[in-house]
Amino acid sequence: MKAKLLAIAFFGVSSLGLTGCVVNVGDGDGEWDNNEKWEKVQTKNRTNLASLDLGMSMDQVKVLMGTADFSEAYLQDSKEVHVLFYRTQRVKGDGKTTKNECTPVVISNDRLVGWGETAYSKI
Repeated sequence: MKAKLLAIAFFGVSSLGLTGCVVNVGDGDGEWDNNEKWEKVQTKNRTNLASLDLGMSMDQVKVLMGTADFSEAYLQDSKEVHVLFYRTQRVKGDGKTTKNECTPVVISNDRLVGWGETAYSKI
């Protein structure tokens, strides 16, 4: 009987140390957690796009814009072309970002040559 009381007291006291513990399964990176997160990303990306200047280096663009949602790269007439896609609008509320929800940023030979659909269609 005394052993049972000691065991109950031990588990009771040790369970007090567990209060407030939270187990986080996953980090939410696979899909958008809520509307607020994707709205903030889109707003930030649109604001940053307005701060771009033609002729910026790719490093300057990446520092300002951050990590692109998608990217493409290829050689065209011995010029290195990079296209970075940043989420700027919502098309479908499925929790996933697609290219049609992004604005393309076009960099040729390490210099920003344009952004938006017009710039993308001219490459």
